[in-house]
Amino acid sequence: MLGKACGPRYIKVMNAHVIPRDILKLHIAAVEENFPLRFIGMLPKGSAGHLDESDERALEFLADDLQGLSLLDLCKAEIELGRHLGRSVGIVLHGGLKSDEAATLAHFVAAI
Repeated sequence: MLGKACGPRYIKVMNAHVIPRDILKLHIAAVEENFPLRFIGMLPKGSAGHLDESDERALEFLADDLQGLSLLDLCKAEIELGRHLGRSVGIVLHGGLKSDEAATLAHFVAAI
């Protein structure tokens, strides 16, 4: 019953634009040059609580904040990266996580 919307083995086909890794790395490097951030990896959907869950195209990243990062800088970095990628972006700061949250998310981080 593959393809039947109500069946237990239903596979939802996504028509999402896939961003090539080398292009993604270039955009991340551009943001890292302008803001005191170092990106660690991509997070699974739903990790950044401030993004709209209905936005299927949104991307979420884990990053280290370097000295001098303000909340305004973090917001600007999300907006800039989002403009480069053409979709919503959420950035979770590794230093802002509690130790058990950091350990849990570390298992789910995908390399960039």
